Amino acid sequence: MAVSNRAAQSAFRIALFAAFIVAALAPVRAQEPYAVPQARIIVSGEGSVRAAPDYALITVGATTQGATAKAATDANSRVMSAVEAALRDTGIAANDIQTANFSVQPIYANAGVSSNSPPRISGFSVTNQLAVTVRQIDKVGDVLDRAIAAGANDIGGVQFLHADLSKALDPARTAAFADARRKAQLYAQAAGLTLGAVSWVIEDQATVPQPRFFAARMAAAPVPIAAGEDTLNVRITAGFDVAR
Repeated sequence: MAVSNRAAQSAFRIALFAAFIVAALAPVRAQEPYAVPQARIIVSGEGSVRAAPDYALITVGATTQGATAKAATDANSRVMSAVEAALRDTGIAANDIQTANFSVQPIYANAGVSSNSPPRISGFSVTNQLAVTVRQIDKVGDVLDRAIAAGANDIGGVQFLHADLSKALDPARTAAFADARRKAQLYAQAAGLTLGAVSWVIEDQATVPQPRFFAARMAAAPVPIAAGEDTLNVRITAGFDVAR
């Protein structure tokens, strides 16, 4: 009987100690913050703007041939000196004219079908190209006309570009965000939620047309060049807070 009483008292003391520990920890647990996931609506937005390019990059040059490398180079130098002078006469600054490519290549004579002899060098070809920045975009056609008249026979093409592309994209960015907010508002209403403030915005993509190349015609008529407009696009992803 005494053993049974001692066992009961021991069990009572253990239970009492456990209850004390639980009571002591309860206020601590009550003070711990409970992390509630914040609801958000995440959408994409797209915007575009039409913008006219404001300068052009053209490539003009000449390819000449000669019996020797020196003869071909001398002939090319005479032509390119005239071409560069013609470019300067149109008002293009010296720092807007830069050598883009210069090469000297051997010309091999065609060997007979049954001949086993190695190819024979019959002459040399020299190519010199200039990258020319045209600040007055309406003069591109005239610049090409004068270069061709001066002897240029290697016209690489024309690229229409934007001097401040980031600024030109700003209206498209504004339109992309407005599109994202419109979508988020639509989803919030459909879900019975109230749209809150924007939480974050990521610009996923800003695209511009690939540079446009136009082969100039070797003709007496003026070279017709139209700059036109480019369509610039922006895509964003935005997260909006919501309230139930």
